[in-house]
Amino acid sequence: MANPSSRQGLIDYCLRQLGHPVLVINIDDDQLEDRIDEAFQFYRDFHYDATEKVYKKVLIEASLIQITGINASSYSVGEKVTGASSGATAFVYANVSGNRFKVYKVAGTFTAGETISGGTTGTSSTLSSITLGNYDNKYVTLDDSFFGVERILQLSNKTSGMGMFDVRYQLLLNNIQSLTNTDIIYYSQLKTHLNLINDLMTGQKPVRFNRHMNRLFIDMDWSYDVVVGDYIIVEGWQFLDPDTYTDVYNDGFLKRYATALIKRQWGTNLKKFEGVQLPGGVTLNGQKIFDEAMEEIANLKDEGKNTYQLPIDFFTG
Repeated sequence: MANPSSRQGLIDYCLRQLGHPVLVINIDDDQLEDRIDEAFQFYRDFHYDATEKVYKKVLIEASLIQITGINASSYSVGEKVTGASSGATAFVYANVSGNRFKVYKVAGTFTAGETISGGTTGTSSTLSSITLGNYDNKYVTLDDSFFGVERILQLSNKTSGMGMFDVRYQLLLNNIQSLTNTDIIYYSQLKTHLNLINDLMTGQKPVRFNRHMNRLFIDMDWSYDVVVGDYIIVEGWQFLDPDTYTDVYNDGFLKRYATALIKRQWGTNLKKFEGVQLPGGVTLNGQKIFDEAMEEIANLKDEGKNTYQLPIDFFTG
């Protein structure tokens, strides 16, 4: 029989390990699905082959306002808009199309249905809705596959590279002679020293992440450290998607653990009919199946945690 390469293939493999189709495995389809979910939950939490380290590029986005009554192009880029009833304010970042435009530096909470007016053009319209971007939310939303974040790569508010008064430029200029002579020891020492000073004085941007919220909070001055349209790089950990990398379904530990969980469920179901005699004098013994499964699960959990678990060296939710 071929190795499992799908969720159903994994279920069929586990059932065959327990004796199907020679034996009738007394377990409902929904119970099977629940035990496979439980197996994947443990596998992802404790097995290094279930995860990968990634670097995700995230765009810093403005908020989006939708209006009625006029075209969004009636507002000018850069002007301040104010909500008539809420008193909330924002600055127009860009006109998108039709009845939508982007804003940033949102202060206060706009109310749907209120009138918003531009401070420069005097344009007024009715606000239908506003969707805050990560610039105004001050957090980045990550997808469900993320379970841990280590850091974000060092940010810079310089968008045009090094200027002539930049310390890095001056350092390179003063050491270009030695660099052309292939002597880079002194330059390397200076760079190391500058990086040490930067780590002491500036350091990494502190991050907070909880995988049940899927929100990465970055403790920085969002109005200074980044601008709308910039990118940040998130260094973190993701679960492998088994439907994309189907070899996950054939992982030896996952197959054994899923089989043990299904066996426990089978034993749990049969315990309710303990001692019942079937035709031919066969007696059901669900308790023995249950006890064997519990012992197998305990051993597999110890194996997973002691053998396959990565060292905890990153921030997790």
